[in-house]
Amino acid sequence: MTDAQTIPTRRIVSLAASAFVVLAAEPLFLLVDTAVVGHLGQIPLAGLGAAGTVMTLLALIGTSLEYGTTGRAARFFGAGRRNAAINEGVQASWLALIIGMLAVVVGELVADPLTRLIVGTDGPVAAAAESWLRIAILGLPGVLLVLAGNGWLRGVQDTRTPVMIVVAANVLSAIMSPILVYPVGLGLEGSAIANVAAQWVGGTLCVLALRRQHVPSRPQWAVMRRQLVVSRDLVLRAAAFQASYITAAGVAGRMGAAQLAAHQIGMQLWNFTALLLDSFAIAAQSLVGASLGSGDAKAARATAWRVSRYGWVAGLVFAGLAAAGWYLIPLVFSSDPGVQHQAHLLWPWLVGMMPVGGVLFALDGVLIGAGDNAFLRTVTLVSAVVGYIPLALCAHFFDWGIGGVWAGLAAFILLRFLGMAWRTSSGRWLIVGETRG
Repeated sequence: MTDAQTIPTRRIVSLAASAFVVLAAEPLFLLVDTAVVGHLGQIPLAGLGAAGTVMTLLALIGTSLEYGTTGRAARFFGAGRRNAAINEGVQASWLALIIGMLAVVVGELVADPLTRLIVGTDGPVAAAAESWLRIAILGLPGVLLVLAGNGWLRGVQDTRTPVMIVVAANVLSAIMSPILVYPVGLGLEGSAIANVAAQWVGGTLCVLALRRQHVPSRPQWAVMRRQLVVSRDLVLRAAAFQASYITAAGVAGRMGAAQLAAHQIGMQLWNFTALLLDSFAIAAQSLVGASLGSGDAKAARATAWRVSRYGWVAGLVFAGLAAAGWYLIPLVFSSDPGVQHQAHLLWPWLVGMMPVGGVLFALDGVLIGAGDNAFLRTVTLVSAVVGYIPLALCAHFFDWGIGGVWAGLAAFILLRFLGMAWRTSSGRWLIVGETRG
């Protein structure tokens, strides 16, 4: 890369399209799973929502490892050191296995108190959540292996392998879930078993992809330590997300089963949309990292603003689709009139966040690709402490209802957007070289 013109639009679109499929597969399965479980009734759906929040909390280190690996691998790839980039994937996979096994142990120990904390009672919703979580948590090492695999594959701009792996795993899960839940008669636990199967299949396929690269597979503790240092700020960033989401889920749970079930539907739709919009962020991570690794700051800056424009347009499209589906979409997930009513109350916030989110997620990818993790940590922590968490708590104390909880999420998105736009405009993230230093 010598200038901004050497990154053609078709390359950005190719990376974004690959990321789109990979990112869509997991939340699409979760949406299918939510719909399958939703027709079991309020209690199983609310239990899935509470347990899913805990599962996401336990996997947060893996997401940080994924993004950190993408940035490091992309810089090595841009500098012409492909084997060094792939080695980042090897070491990230070792970390994924180690952290995943530890997370299983911790998760089994805290499953009972955490689910009761979120639900706010020791009743049937808490029991359903704990039952699902104790099975689903066994798939965590597979989840982290897939995240590590996605990290290095994106770094070397492989657009085909991640699609094949994620689609294969999630098609299996989407087939298994309704069969195990209904004809086999396992109910909510059948959904958890389907999750575990998909996660381990995906993790195994990622390990096989690494083996085909014919690079040394032994652990290198020095490289793993550096990856953990890079991931540290991203872990804190992810912790701010999860503290916000757990607070919101806890507030919704204390409002009632209908509110928590509607919140689960809204969050799954938001996460689904956010991950699809994040496809431009994934393209930015890879291209910005490679540009900076090759010493081309001009190409990195040009890519930043181009993917932001694409993200904004995509956000508008999703907002239009969500607005058009205001009445029909909640019907897909629940036949309960109370749940549908609560979903309608949060819907305007869900629609309004999408265009802003499209730009925000693109800029997020730019700064992750540049390794500007300290700023990402700070802006997320501040937005959570100033915006999301206080408004969610106010919704509980002042009886604002589910709309108040979602007003907090909207504030969280807006504050992060303002901070990220300022940072990208400042150019302080433009540090060239095969490592950030």
